[in-house]
Amino acid sequence: MAKLAQLYIKEIVRFHGVPSSIVSDKDPRFTSRFWHTVQSAMGRKLTMSSAYHPQTYGQFERTIQSLKDLLRTCILDHLGAWDEVLPLIKFTYNNNFHASIGMALYEALYGRRCKTPLCWYQDGEAALVRPELLEQTTEKVRMVRNRMQASQSRQKAYTDRKRIPLEFAAGDHVFMRVTRTMGVGRALRSRKLSPKFLGPYQITRRIGPVAYEIALLP
Repeated sequence: MAKLAQLYIKEIVRFHGVPSSIVSDKDPRFTSRFWHTVQSAMGRKLTMSSAYHPQTYGQFERTIQSLKDLLRTCILDHLGAWDEVLPLIKFTYNNNFHASIGMALYEALYGRRCKTPLCWYQDGEAALVRPELLEQTTEKVRMVRNRMQASQSRQKAYTDRKRIPLEFAAGDHVFMRVTRTMGVGRALRSRKLSPKFLGPYQITRRIGPVAYEIALLP
């Protein structure tokens, strides 16, 4: 945990400052007393996901799957030279338009668009004569962008297979799906007879297109 705290200060606080809150799952490293003490000393609020629901917001899980798919395809194209293409993948992803925030991650972080001559000129426009290194980098960035679009489309197709177009409003009552478990500290019972849904709970507000906040019991 001491090493994790050093990495947190080196890679997060050094570039972005101290966040107001941190959302994470209930991994033992994030629930340890040392981690809580460090964040409390910084004045931060830790928000843990509910039990048996590690993906607090399902969009995160799909984003991770898309990045894994993107890394896999790009590494195969470069015959395993992942250390060469990884910085370009990060650059392309941070400058790609994200519908969830309505802009690129770079623009959301710095308040302006990224100035770069790589792959931003349109077809038919006159391109300046550039060194061979920039030409090769531009081709790699263009390849990464194409692979990224294909990966996102593939992950969207996987999600749409089980997605039902339902919308709720504040004040509606819904049931919450839970993992069937025998429980801890209670009388053991069959998993098959454990409830699959709990509720109904009232929706307090809508967070995103498929995410809602519900009023759980104390």
